[in-house]
Amino acid sequence: MLDERKLDILRAIVTDYVSSQEPVGSQTLVKRHNLKVSPATVRNDMAVLEEEGYIIQPHTSAGRIPTDKGYRLFVDRLEQVKPLSLAERRAISTFMAGAVDLDDMVARTVRLLAQITRQVAIVQYPVLSKARLRHLEIVRVAGDRGILILVNSSGRLDQRPIDIAGMDDQDLSDLRTKLSTAVVGSTPGQAIDLLTAVLDELPARLRAQGAVVITVLLELLAGDPSTRIVVGGVPNLTRFADQFETTVKPVLEALEEQMVLLRLLGEAKNGGDVTVRIGHENPYEPLQSTSVVASIYSSDTDALAKLGIVGPTRMDYPSTIAAVQAVARYVGRYLAEG
Repeated sequence: MLDERKLDILRAIVTDYVSSQEPVGSQTLVKRHNLKVSPATVRNDMAVLEEEGYIIQPHTSAGRIPTDKGYRLFVDRLEQVKPLSLAERRAISTFMAGAVDLDDMVARTVRLLAQITRQVAIVQYPVLSKARLRHLEIVRVAGDRGILILVNSSGRLDQRPIDIAGMDDQDLSDLRTKLSTAVVGSTPGQAIDLLTAVLDELPARLRAQGAVVITVLLELLAGDPSTRIVVGGVPNLTRFADQFETTVKPVLEALEEQMVLLRLLGEAKNGGDVTVRIGHENPYEPLQSTSVVASIYSSDTDALAKLGIVGPTRMDYPSTIAAVQAVARYVGRYLAEG
């Protein structure tokens, strides 16, 4: 175990390296930080930190930079994250307050998280297992083409084109009434069970086209939005091109894989905690030059999903953790109030 002085030196190295992007030397540490020891003592402690694998010297005669192990200890020993300023909190609240539905909320969350962290933001669509169906609509678009619209209690709107050949406006109205009566107010799972009986209850004249519409409706209800991941702020990676072992291309390619992103978010814990995975802790090799900061957002009663950021291991962890925590809280509040 490192003593408190060596931990202070490690914290100072991480802080200075993240800020300056340059290896940190003992003289710099003594000047910038109130370490209350001589440069010689700092050099000795840095030698121990290097021997233990917490820092490395990238070039001869250069200062030191943190390793993945050093960042991990820094994060594990964080006494507090940087609180967001009042202006930042107001900006988050104002930005999220304008969301009109679930899709808009997810899109806003991605943009917001990318802007305030200056990293790549990834947001999973929430699982809304208890959300209830609020409205069902069938709209004729032109001739034999229509749109089936489904809205749930969280504000999520899904729609699909449907074939309504042979149905006049009265038929559409009757079918909409039958389907709405059957499923509105139920959860998606309950609606799937209820629809199996609806077809037999339809008048003969509606049965053929009713089967077509019910099939599309079942597809909408069975869709799993929790496998959907939205990504934003990818151009932010270009600011850190020098941080990647080869090129940024493998990282960009990995960020296009939905299942990879789900795995990145997979270890996030509930209860407002933030999970930080650093460098080689990441099981996916192309992303082992990055860190992931992730959290769960929830309405406390139903909706549950994850969000986070991907960036270089050289990031401002205290500020990034605070930002991810804050955005997760605001999104959870939106879902609870929706």
